[in-house]
Parts: sequence; structure tokens; C-alpha cells
Amino acid sequence: MTSVTVLGLGPMGHALATAFTAAGHPTTVWNRTPEKGDDLNAIVADTATEAITASPLVVVCVLNHQVARSLLDTDALKGRTLVNFTGGSPRQARAMATWAAEHDIGYIDGVIMATPAAIGGPEAALFYSGSGDAYETHRPALAALGENANYLGEDPGRAAAFDASLQDLFWTAMSGVVHTFALAAAENIGPSDIAGHAKAMLGFFSDMIDQVARQVAAGHFPGDDSTITSAAAAMDHILGTIRANDLDNGVLSAARAEMQRAIDAGYGSEGVGRLAAL
Repeated sequence: MTSVTVLGLGPMGHALATAFTAAGHPTTVWNRTPEKGDDLNAIVADTATEAITASPLVVVCVLNHQVARSLLDTDALKGRTLVNFTGGSPRQARAMATWAAEHDIGYIDGVIMATPAAIGGPEAALFYSGSGDAYETHRPALAALGENANYLGEDPGRAAAFDASLQDLFWTAMSGVVHTFALAAAENIGPSDIAGHAKAMLGFFSDMIDQVARQVAAGHFPGDDSTITSAAAAMDHILGTIRANDLDNGVLSAARAEMQRAIDAGYGSEGVGRLAAL
């Protein structure tokens, strides 16, 4: 069993350490407030450097990359593998990988698409990118965090890019969900009256995602089912209702402006998938 170090015991870091210990990996942890490790079956180190030197595999999960860099002793990490679960951008991940290579540190950037409670189970989706050799070496230990692991390639920024793209979908959709209830309430429609219909509408999104993916891959955007021009007209009707109820229209107005740019560029008769390729 590979020895593992976990730096950072916030809710996610604590869940990571718990999963490693549950799988039988000797685990050393460090946190600025050491009592957060008292309930773990792990060694609580006095310093981050002490924790790093305890294991060939070092996992860091803290607030941001700046905090992570401040904790990481390059001399102690030399020759070890660092798995960085600290959230950040693809550019930050690539910069961290460059820094690691300069100090002879194996680097894997990691993204967790799950809640802390899901860590260690089949629901936890994990994305990894960076050193393929380092990933293969430590894949058995990382398997303790969840069965749904995806290694995305040598580009260390690729996992963060997947995260940013998927989170873009999630938060844009969530904005639409909460705005649906706000607009419905303004028109005296109760949440329980519209929730089921909203779920039914979202049900066909899976097929739409596949359709747009095929069109983007082929570079061909037929408007057989719906065109950008017709979608823009529908948006105008919706925006009129939103404005009449004095609700915020920023998100839909931005989407409508994107449609207009496509129409002005001569793509009005094509399908909305064209917007992904402008």
C-alpha cells in the first residue's frame, strides 16, 4: 500500500484523507489547524514539510494555487509526485506543472466533480491530466478516491479545461432554473405547478448535446429543426415578458446578443450549433 500525504483538511481534503485511510493506505495529513485531523486514522504532521517527506505521493487540496505554492517545499517534494486538487484555471495548472518540472517533481492536476460525501464511491467523477508515468504509478492509490476516474492526457491543463467547460454548462443552466421560477412567480405560477414541466423540458437536453457535438465535429450546422433566426424571435418574446415583469434579463439578453452576432454574420438560416463555432 502506497503511503499518501494530504495537505489541507477542509471538507474535501478531509474526505480525500478519509478515503485513503479507508482503503488501507498509510496516510499523513497536515492542516494549519491540526485538530481537523484528530478524527482521522492518520498521522498528523506538525509541518507541511514533515508531511511531504512522509510519502512518495503528496495530495494538496487548499483554497487556491497561491496558497498551495506557499505550502510546497520544493526540496522535500523533489523526486515525489504531487497531485493538485486545488481548483484553478487551465493556465494555472500548466504553470504549476512547469514549476514542478523545474524542481524534479512529478505533477498531476486533478479535478473532483463530486461532493465530499461522494468521495470513495462510484458517484465521484475525477479527472486527471499531466504526467502519464506518474499517473500510472499511482493509479492504484488514487483509485481509493472513486471508481469513476478519467485520465485525460499529458497536457496538465486539460483536467481544469474539462472542469471549466462543464461548470460553464452547470452554472448557466442553474441560472436558467432559478430565473424560470422567478418569471413563473411573477406570472402567478407556483413552483410546484411548473417544476414537473421544467424537468420534462430538460429531459431532451441529452439528445441536443449529442446533436450539437456531432455538428461541431463535422463543421456542418443544418437548420432543419430550428434556425438561429427563429430561436432569436422566440427569445424576443420571452425577453418581452421578462421586461414587462421588471425582472433581470442579463443572461438571456447576452444569449440573444450572441444570436444577433451570428445573424449579422450571415448564419441566421443555420442551426444554433453554429454558435459554438463562431
